[in-house]
Amino acid sequence: MKRALVRLEDLIASFALLVMVLLPLSEIVVRKAFGRGIPGSGPIVQHLTLWVGFLGAAIAARDGKLLALATGTFIPAGRWRRAAGILAAAFGACAATLLAWGGYQMAAAEREVGTNIGAGIPTWIAQAVLPIAFVLIAVRLVWRCGVRLQPDLHVGPPRGGPQETDLTVTHPDDRSEQLTAARRVSAWSGRALASLGIAGGVLFLRVPSILEGHALWSGYVIVVLAALAGTPLFAILGGMAALLFMHEGVTPGTILIETYSLSVSPTLPAIPLFTLAGFLLAEGHASERLLRVFRAFFGWIPGGTAVVCAVLCSFFTVFTGGSGVTILALGGVLFPALIRDGYREKFALGLLTASGSLGLLLPPALPLILYAVVAQIPIQDIFIGGILPGILLTTMIAGWGVREGIVSKAGRHPFRGSEALASLWQAKWELAMPVMVLVAMFSGLATAVEAAALTALYALVVQAFIHGDLSLTRDLPRAFAECVTIVGGVLIILGVAQGLTSYLVGAQVPSKLIDWAQGNIRSRLAFLLVLNLFLLAVGWLMEIWAALVVVVPIIVPLGAAYAIHPVHLGIIFIANLELGFLTPLVGLNIFLAS
Repeated sequence: MKRALVRLEDLIASFALLVMVLLPLSEIVVRKAFGRGIPGSGPIVQHLTLWVGFLGAAIAARDGKLLALATGTFIPAGRWRRAAGILAAAFGACAATLLAWGGYQMAAAEREVGTNIGAGIPTWIAQAVLPIAFVLIAVRLVWRCGVRLQPDLHVGPPRGGPQETDLTVTHPDDRSEQLTAARRVSAWSGRALASLGIAGGVLFLRVPSILEGHALWSGYVIVVLAALAGTPLFAILGGMAALLFMHEGVTPGTILIETYSLSVSPTLPAIPLFTLAGFLLAEGHASERLLRVFRAFFGWIPGGTAVVCAVLCSFFTVFTGGSGVTILALGGVLFPALIRDGYREKFALGLLTASGSLGLLLPPALPLILYAVVAQIPIQDIFIGGILPGILLTTMIAGWGVREGIVSKAGRHPFRGSEALASLWQAKWELAMPVMVLVAMFSGLATAVEAAALTALYALVVQAFIHGDLSLTRDLPRAFAECVTIVGGVLIILGVAQGLTSYLVGAQVPSKLIDWAQGNIRSRLAFLLVLNLFLLAVGWLMEIWAALVVVVPIIVPLGAAYAIHPVHLGIIFIANLELGFLTPLVGLNIFLAS
């Protein structure tokens, strides 16, 4: 029964994603054939993004894949780590409970209004996924707390003394029963304590005066501790937003209004669609074909394999949407290749870690799309603005690889014209993808969302039918399910971060920052220097998706005050976050490369 429910949940989310692909493609065909599009297709696709995002977040909570700033593994094993796990689950469940109620309030109010999104579908039905998803997330965070708190059991004498051993089994005949009993006790006690987070959320909703008018410092301390303990990032941002709003006497429903508004923005569906295209590439053998072609053309120069690594990672990140996916997909292939050719291990690790984020400035990278959505600028403008900086960064990393190749006398691969042509022919379909996207968008044939859907279909046809790398019954469902999980983990962060941004804007934080900056920083160049240092610190501490939604609405007015174009600002922003990925405290690329 449980397995059937899991499959049903995956099927619903994957089907919604499939419709998101098919509907924009149908829109292109109908518009070209009849001169007008399908009525209501745009709003339907936007609300399908809402469903894919929040069902995906619930699935990510089920599988323990919600993004967090920390994992809690730096905390010493034993009672302190268990306490951290309980705190993380309880805080996450509390925040999810508050957000679930806010989603219910919004959907109930919309039901009274009685509007439709198109094709006779009531808006409140589309919005109902919000409270449902947050309830599922709260329950699953509590349940998984029991899974995380399995005791450290072994047979034999204590390790380092009884105080460091959770259970010592001295009778082999009884060890199975004792192990099982201890695990059950630990799991259910952890769940019972974590469920207090749900009770706390209900208490705050029933008696909101608890938070009104009191000092916020204690709440800030709890939020920081919860973040360090491994609470999912959406709960940190959503919990902070709920704390600030409820302290002012405003219900959490305000957060969900902003979450809904961002989730159904016209260009946001491009993110899950481009992500799907990237997953389809990763599931096939596209990386091997691209490695062959880049090695054939660049492997002969000094540091050729390192150059291939930089170029291939840059190309791959454009479609996977995140440096982490690139590192995970290509690291296992490129790292052994670098070592075989004589590169130092530390250099190989550093190169892969740095190269994973190179493609974030090249179109149609997802951070560029999201920046355009948040900053409210045309996507085509940010795409054009990112081309030269993206090529420059890739060239600089490749140059570093050339130097290392010369110094370490790394092996080269001789250039052979026949191999170059053969590899180019084999990888022609993958190499044509970025060209197809840019032509579709800049020719006026397709919008950003339609181009993303076209890219997803193109990747599917190439990988499944032309190359035969994907099985429609085995690999394709897995790719859809994994894509939904990743998209859900990202979109839930974007949504609740928008709620926090709403509070900051309402509190006039951007205006106050502009006044302070203009009073203390006279030079435009000095402002850019300070901005770069600030954004580098943001990259140390925040995941890129949350930073885009929380920080961009604050710095765009600041940039305008110093006559900095939003496109210029966006490239600076994403480039600094790329560098932050390579730097502790969070250092996402470092964590994934390790």
